[in-house]
Amino acid sequence: MPATGRNYIIAGAGITGLTLALALAKFGANVTVLERADSLQEFGAGLQISPNARRVLDRLGLGEALTQASLEPLALDTYANGGQKPLISLELGPVMRERFGAPYAVMHRADLAEALYKATRRFANIDILYGIRQWDARSDERGVAVDIEQANGQNQTMRALALLGADGVHSQTRQQILGGPAARFDGRVAWRTLVPFESVAGRIAMDRVSVFFSPGHHLVCYPLPHRQQVNLALFLPGSADKAQAFPKLRTRGGPIDALMAAAGASWMPWPLHTVATETWHRGNIGLVGDAAHAIVPFQAQGAAMGIEDAAVLAPLLVESDSAEAALARYVTLRQKRVARIAALSASNGRIFHMPWPLSVARNTVMRLQGKRAHLRRLGWIYGHDVGEGPAHS
Repeated sequence: MPATGRNYIIAGAGITGLTLALALAKFGANVTVLERADSLQEFGAGLQISPNARRVLDRLGLGEALTQASLEPLALDTYANGGQKPLISLELGPVMRERFGAPYAVMHRADLAEALYKATRRFANIDILYGIRQWDARSDERGVAVDIEQANGQNQTMRALALLGADGVHSQTRQQILGGPAARFDGRVAWRTLVPFESVAGRIAMDRVSVFFSPGHHLVCYPLPHRQQVNLALFLPGSADKAQAFPKLRTRGGPIDALMAAAGASWMPWPLHTVATETWHRGNIGLVGDAAHAIVPFQAQGAAMGIEDAAVLAPLLVESDSAEAALARYVTLRQKRVARIAALSASNGRIFHMPWPLSVARNTVMRLQGKRAHLRRLGWIYGHDVGEGPAHS
């Protein structure tokens, strides 16, 4: 049913927050998004969009924009221990569309954020307030009241049926409003950078994802043709200090040496944090995306889970008699799936970094399973369709 007259406040204008804003606005709800930054901001790194997330984004009208700004890689090439040639190439490209009904793509995170932002500008019932200095929230029988202090010093109180915290891994909504835990440092750091196409030409395939396994670390790279750059993400043990120096890395030859040389000193650290809390809501205040369940990125599903959250929660909010009932149902629908993906991601992190001789067994299993094994093994992730309403979730 149309949600005209229903008001919702979202904390955070990241990928999850903007996806939720669009999903709610499609039903006619009025949405206000609060963002601390002064403008649209996303960390400059790559992003993988699997079919389960792409279906949601396509239904929100982003299909054409994403196609123009992304690449559908033909395969995922896996290299092991300094190998010159791939251990195995896992098929992606057309087979993903055939099997799961939507593409598997890679793109720059900022390009997805921009596409979402442009889509929100087509809705008069979405208002994004940047430069929010402070905010606080309280619930009562009429909904939720949010006290806001803007960067210009102006104060106001806004009312809504619910407050949805999409404010990321260090969520204020989770910690201060719901009294939940702080994020936990994982002990690893994602070192990220972008290098020009020409700096690695001939060293890796420019139409696919390449992953390099080594004892204690791994490197993921893929081209971003829209920007004529290649995204590199190197995962290593490290500290939670964002000012830490890039560690000395012992490589074993192969294409990874050329990639490291191309990157030079351009690496930026991104300490990995996870969030584990059973309390995703209290009354009419809830959490979505990383604010509720940040996971390690070793299955490339962090953003996808936030996008799925938005697609599940929006119709529940507009169809339920109360925001509290909608949030309770959302938690029931989402927690088991997210926990399963979090466990798989953590397991992958151990498998990717296996030392010899365990790595020999890993490599043998990967070769024997074949180039389409991931379609069977991960079908429950990629084939999942949250639909357009509760009946499909």
